[in-house]
Amino acid sequence: MSTPYPFTALVGQTDLRLALLLNAVSPAVGGVLVRGEKGTAKSTAVRALSALLPRVDVVPGCRFSCAPTAPDPVCPDGPHEPGQGAARPARMVELPVGASEDRLVGALDIERALAEGVKAFEPGLLADAHRGILYVDEVNLLHDHLIDLLLDAAAMGANYVEREGVSVRHAARFLLVGTMNPEEGELRPQLLDRFGLTVEVAASREPVQRVEVVRRRLAYEDDPAGFAGRWAGEEEAVRARVVAARALLPQVVLGDNSLLQIAATCAGFEVDGMRADIVMARTATALAAWAGRTSVRKEDVRQAALLALPHRRRRNPFDAPGLDEEMLDRILDQFPDEDPDNDPEPGPEPEPEGPGEGPEDGGPHDNGPDDGAGPDGGGGIPPRDSGPELPGPDERVEDRPGTEQGPQSPDSPDSAQGADPAEQAPVRAAEPFRTKMLSVPGLGEGASGRRSRARTAHGRTTGATRPRGQLTKLHLAATVHAAAPHQKARGRSGRGLVIRKDDLRQATREGREGNLVLFVVDASGSMAARQRMSAVKGAVLSLLLDAYQRRDKVGLVTFRGAAAELALPPTSSVDAAAARLEKLPTGGRTPLAAGLLKAHEVLRIERLRDPSRRPLLVVVTDGRATSAGTAAGAHGGTPRELAGQSARLLAAQGIASVVVDCESGPVRLGLAGVLAADLGGPAVSLDGLRADSLAGLVKNVRTSSPTLRRAA
Repeated sequence: MSTPYPFTALVGQTDLRLALLLNAVSPAVGGVLVRGEKGTAKSTAVRALSALLPRVDVVPGCRFSCAPTAPDPVCPDGPHEPGQGAARPARMVELPVGASEDRLVGALDIERALAEGVKAFEPGLLADAHRGILYVDEVNLLHDHLIDLLLDAAAMGANYVEREGVSVRHAARFLLVGTMNPEEGELRPQLLDRFGLTVEVAASREPVQRVEVVRRRLAYEDDPAGFAGRWAGEEEAVRARVVAARALLPQVVLGDNSLLQIAATCAGFEVDGMRADIVMARTATALAAWAGRTSVRKEDVRQAALLALPHRRRRNPFDAPGLDEEMLDRILDQFPDEDPDNDPEPGPEPEPEGPGEGPEDGGPHDNGPDDGAGPDGGGGIPPRDSGPELPGPDERVEDRPGTEQGPQSPDSPDSAQGADPAEQAPVRAAEPFRTKMLSVPGLGEGASGRRSRARTAHGRTTGATRPRGQLTKLHLAATVHAAAPHQKARGRSGRGLVIRKDDLRQATREGREGNLVLFVVDASGSMAARQRMSAVKGAVLSLLLDAYQRRDKVGLVTFRGAAAELALPPTSSVDAAAARLEKLPTGGRTPLAAGLLKAHEVLRIERLRDPSRRPLLVVVTDGRATSAGTAAGAHGGTPRELAGQSARLLAAQGIASVVVDCESGPVRLGLAGVLAADLGGPAVSLDGLRADSLAGLVKNVRTSSPTLRRAA
């Protein structure tokens, strides 16, 4: 077994380490969600935490880690008689992104259950993680139904597995830690709320701190055992402090004044529901125990708010998590501590630096690419002169980039021979609106989502088939129907059916899939009018919100000047798409053909990467084509002819398309309608970009395009 990187040797990341240790003290806090860019020691910190957890006593031979002093009365391996146990280290179990439901919750052998009448259960990762840590890297990339199962088990402390009337239950209490990179997509607000605490992490921008990260990493890679040995004293001190805080936790008093502070804070920040109040109460109590006190103070409540509330204040996917600390202080100042001197002061904190500091020490190790450390970008850091500060540097960097909005010039259509208009500064999007559901025709087989019809693992049962590989979803009626004619030949004598493997039938189900919505946006000079571009951005933003809710991937292609650009490769992060859209400048000529060919290339590559995910193309333009562009110039012909050829190429692929016509003014050329006909889809005018008209039109793509009907 490789030597883990020491937890106390991490540089910075004060909030991350504090949140993990509070959950180690009190798992009832509800876990930690760690959000941040790649290479910020997220995985390193989680893996290092397991070495600090106390050893656990388990019943020998029990696959579900029952405690010998209080075994689970319904343990599938039970019943267990209370007695002597065997001590082992607390486990850290990792849930892979591609794990199946049976791998997570466990698998019931349906064949043996039907044929022999026995419950044959193979434990899953939830059983392995009982009384330890369950770590989910890239939790935002897990299928929603797996996240639901995971969070349900964490909340109830038990795992329930049911298959066709056969059920198994076992205890599943663990410290849940999830990490994610927001650039790869967000979690739904309902799932965010289920994590007790959240921490934003970012790499340090301080050269001195970055140098220290590199030193420690290099020293660890040169001699992992020796490096860990130099930090053994600090590790043991923190481990002892965790044990002491756990013992002190039941004695901590959460007074009425502290409860008022918690309630006023949650109400003041308009947090939905009551889970935030409960999590803050548990976190503040754990903070007091960690600081060695038996009563909760205002600074505990403040720190609890900074860790428990930021992710619960998001109202839509484009809101950045965060908390106004000045507002928080104003709320808490209304309820000062009644008797802050009632508690003895905690003992001195461990020193920030361990032995062997200097050029020979190296940085965090992650057993992979997620290396580095730095101060976190959210959640807050406890002041140096108050309770729960952790060992290690306390520096912090905050980057708050601003945005500039310049004046917009009036609309000036470009011409084929004139000079390019000057580039216009980005304009803000109009207020988004609610859209109806967009869908792609036919029956797909893509990733689970909420948009188009598809064959899925979850949904309504539509039929039965012979299983290919392991049976996962039994169709009981079809199985009995297949076995019934053979009962006499098989010598049936009792009431039960004689079932053979060939009789088993797999249920086929129909649900919804997520699609790839690719936006192709005209950013040329003819689109530069403030009101027009604002309305266009508002419409695209509304469709992005719909894509977020329906679990789609989105991409953004823009074209202007002489070329088209893939502004955002297909991703699950709709907030990244919204950010790129907000900063989109306009100006230059109109290489429509280049934009369409770029879309064709993007969709071709995505079809190779994910052939089961079906695309929907949304082209936002006035239909003008004044430049062949570098991508289409080699084919010859006028810019308009090249645009028509490019559109017909997309139509030949059976790609569902809609054109949003941005042409305005008393005289209209109707070029967007011509483009829509070449694409084999409908067109809608910019004036009709309201919820019912636009979304209804996109939804009706399947009835308006002969090409799409043939593709379906």
